[in-house]
Amino acid sequence: MNASDIMSSPVVVVGPQTPVVEIASLLRERRFGGVPVVSGDEIVGIVTEKDLLHRQELGTERRSHTQAWWRRVVGSTSEPDWYVKSHGRCAVHVMTRDVIVVEPRTSLQDITAVFDRKRIGRVPVVKDHRMVGIVACADLVRALAQGSRQEAPDRADTSNATIRAALAAELAAQDWWTAGLCEVQVAAGVVRFTGYFENESQRQASQVAAENVPGVQHVIDDRRPIAELSVML
Repeated sequence: MNASDIMSSPVVVVGPQTPVVEIASLLRERRFGGVPVVSGDEIVGIVTEKDLLHRQELGTERRSHTQAWWRRVVGSTSEPDWYVKSHGRCAVHVMTRDVIVVEPRTSLQDITAVFDRKRIGRVPVVKDHRMVGIVACADLVRALAQGSRQEAPDRADTSNATIRAALAAELAAQDWWTAGLCEVQVAAGVVRFTGYFENESQRQASQVAAENVPGVQHVIDDRRPIAELSVML
C-alpha cells in the first residue's frame, strides 16, 4: 500500500496569520494532531499539538536562565525563538518550518520509517508541488482496522508440507532466528516447536510467525531455555 491508498483528502489547512487560539480549537474539535500552514499553494509549515505545549497562557513556557552577556554575544541561543513560540499569537510564530513531505506513491513502510526516524505523526502528501493529502498515524490505524474486517482466507486445504515450507522461509528471513536450536514439525495443521530457545522474546516471535502462516490451526511450543542445555553440558 502507498500514501495515496490511505491519505486523508482534502486537507484542512490554516494560514500563517491564523490565531493560535483558533488553531487550538480546530485541533480539539476535529481531533487532529496537527494542521499544515499554507501560503497560496505552498506549504510553509505545520502546527502540531507538540508546538502548542509550551505556551505562556498555560504557564508552561520555557523559562530563560540568567546568562552572561558575552555568552549571548558569542554563542548561539534559542531563547528568543522559544519566546516567540510561547508568546506568539499566530501560526507563523509557533509552526514547525521544516516540513517533511512524501509523494502519493511513497510506501507505507517508508512513511512509518520517517515517523520513527523524525519522531513525527503526520506528513503532507505532495504531487507536482501541490498538497493532495496528508497521512497521519490515525490513517495507518484505520487501514489496519479495515484490513482486519476483510474475509479471512480459507485455510482448510493447506497441506502440512506447504505450512512447514512457508514457516521455514519466514523464520529464515529473520535475524533473530537460530535454526540449529529448534525442530519444527507440522501435523494436521498443528505446528510443534521442540528443542531450545535463546530468550522469551525470540520464543514469542517464532510463535507469532507460526500463527500467521495460512493453514495453521494451533501452535504447541515444547522448547526449553538454552540455559538448561548449558547446565547439562
